[in-house]
Amino acid sequence: MEDSGFLSKVPNPAIIKNIDHGIVVNLADLVTYQTGQVVSRTLSQHKAVTLTLFAFDIGEGISTHTTPGDALVQVLDGKAEVTIGDNIYSVEAGQAIVMPANTPHGLNAEERFKMLLTLIKDKTD
Repeated sequence: MEDSGFLSKVPNPAIIKNIDHGIVVNLADLVTYQTGQVVSRTLSQHKAVTLTLFAFDIGEGISTHTTPGDALVQVLDGKAEVTIGDNIYSVEAGQAIVMPANTPHGLNAEERFKMLLTLIKDKTD
């Protein structure tokens, strides 16, 4: 099927990058597992919004930290332990959780997992 000129209308440089425009994709397929590593693929990085795909090997994680915006974790594959303040949550494929701005949070792979992280900040920050 032709794109009817759609792809020619994608801004240059694209706001969302490292992913085909106008094509159906499986987000989990866009980032691969690597033994003993955390792999990331940035899709968009701007003052107000950042979109990043991650693949975590079992036992890997992101240590506790804070961010100036709300962070939405959408688990695409596997299972993660997410810590927000003093609370621990188990989040698996098909589920999501918001880690609030300025609240200590971190995560650890209970098993290999992939996620899409959407960080939304007040653009005046």
